[in-house]
Amino acid sequence: MKYSSQRSEVINISRQMNDCGINQGTSGNVSTRVDDGFLVTGSGIAYDAMEPQHVVEVTLEGGYFGEFLPSSEWRMHLDIYRTRPEAGAVVHVHSPYATALSCLGEDIPAFHYMIAVAGGDTIRCADYATFGTEALSVNMLVALADRTACLLANHGMICFAPDLKTALALAVEVETLCHQFVIARQAGEPVILDAAEMEIILAKFKTYGKQADELEDAGEQAVLAPKHLG
Repeated sequence: MKYSSQRSEVINISRQMNDCGINQGTSGNVSTRVDDGFLVTGSGIAYDAMEPQHVVEVTLEGGYFGEFLPSSEWRMHLDIYRTRPEAGAVVHVHSPYATALSCLGEDIPAFHYMIAVAGGDTIRCADYATFGTEALSVNMLVALADRTACLLANHGMICFAPDLKTALALAVEVETLCHQFVIARQAGEPVILDAAEMEIILAKFKTYGKQADELEDAGEQAVLAPKHLG
């Protein structure tokens, strides 16, 4: 079968998505970029029962191959791949805390520096539109401008990354931030980091989580790393 290893990875990440508690049942969807389009989970198929043929190949022109329909949210995946060349994988979930906050229709402010994990000083909430529609996809792209994750009003959360493993990790991190924000608001009014501090944080995030061989130059190594002693 074409793209057999990529199909298996999509299934594996989909199951991990549910196992780690950021998604439930057949909601949510996962995709990965391939040569002329992307592979996305099929519509309404339980992840535990999913087989390679249930992972649907979709072209960047919006056509699909095989006997199974792609996820009802295929359009969001398509538009991310069309407009964000750095996107190699997309994860969309209905995680409890991100979904709860999405129902408030508010951006998540910089209550914690890890907000920068999504690429900016907020995690935006896209305006509401009916699931599976072009309008939802348009709203999502607005919220994802200069970001790699956003909430979807009264719906859930979506994020992308260069690969499936990283996309899942980002989804988990965003859900954790949403959980922390809910707890903070229950306890009182969170202190929000100002724009100047978030500029510093975003600069530091260019090297965050990288090893020396992943950094582009010695200047980057000096940002966070201690002196190398051999």
